[in-house]
Amino acid sequence: MNFTEAASLVDGATTASFFLKEKANIQKGQKVLINGASGSIGSSAVQLSKYFGAEVTGVCSIKNIEMVKGFGADYVINYTNADFTKTGKLYDIIFDTVSKSSFSQSKSSLNYGGKYIVTDMSFKRVVISSLTKLCKKRKLIFGMSVNKTESLNYIKSLIEKGHLKPVIDRHYKLNEI
Repeated sequence: MNFTEAASLVDGATTASFFLKEKANIQKGQKVLINGASGSIGSSAVQLSKYFGAEVTGVCSIKNIEMVKGFGADYVINYTNADFTKTGKLYDIIFDTVSKSSFSQSKSSLNYGGKYIVTDMSFKRVVISSLTKLCKKRKLIFGMSVNKTESLNYIKSLIEKGHLKPVIDRHYKLNEI
């Protein structure tokens, strides 16, 4: 793996792994929806969810549908013409990697005991999380990974076994960042 490929996994793959494995306790056979399936966290989340044996639905724009299918998504929803919360399908885990939905919008798409994951730690989400503790039927999960070394070692093992591939959308020169 070259440096560019390795660098692409530091944030996206470790974050996806932390939330799916450590926080949501993803299990074989679960139905998982990844909102933002073509991004850094989302592309890793799709691949990791498939690795764990989940049925995966990815949400992305029309231009990224084939790419997300290539990551292993079983189903793909084009967010420009469909709202995943209005399809009537239920999920065990909804992982919003782009913070474009909300727990209140998504809870009707969660199975009993389902988990809504978001990486955004805004004050509003902290308050909502406190309120959702009153609702045992569904759960909001947020936060950030703290042990990058352990997570990177885990990601490294998945890459070496061919279960996870880096995704490079484009390159930037340092002065363009």
